[in-house]
Amino acid sequence: MFGKENRGEAGVTLVATNCELVGDIHFNDQLLINGIVKGNIYSQSGSKATVTVSEKGRVRGEIRVPNVVVNGKVFGDINSDRHVELAAKAEVKGNVYYNLIEMVMGSRVDGQLVNMRDVKKSAKAVEGKTGANSDKAVSEKSETINTPQVAAVSSTVK
Repeated sequence: MFGKENRGEAGVTLVATNCELVGDIHFNDQLLINGIVKGNIYSQSGSKATVTVSEKGRVRGEIRVPNVVVNGKVFGDINSDRHVELAAKAEVKGNVYYNLIEMVMGSRVDGQLVNMRDVKKSAKAVEGKTGANSDKAVSEKSETINTPQVAAVSSTVK
């Protein structure tokens, strides 16, 4: 049933509308959430994995997946090293860390939008500094990473 011939194929995991899943999810390929997830959602960084939260879908926890599509509600941070799409009925209460983001009219983010390229540039700039006091350099690095250029958003895109 689960022989070698199925190992290379992509799979779709569905959390149906009549389902509430409590706990963390680790997946590959595609995850479609039509129901409720109370836990964190993870996938391998740099992969082609995609999580989609449909209009009826709800997530209470962190999403750390390369590709994220939201049209429902997410209560927690979104971390994507590739692409985030916030559709017309998306509501995010948390920070969104992204490399590329699409926000459709009507989507809502109550948190910060943080471009990961700015965070990486800030970290590299601090690493390039040399000083006599290494504790000071570590302190500067922490401050730089925690305060990248961000956009604080608490309104609906119109």
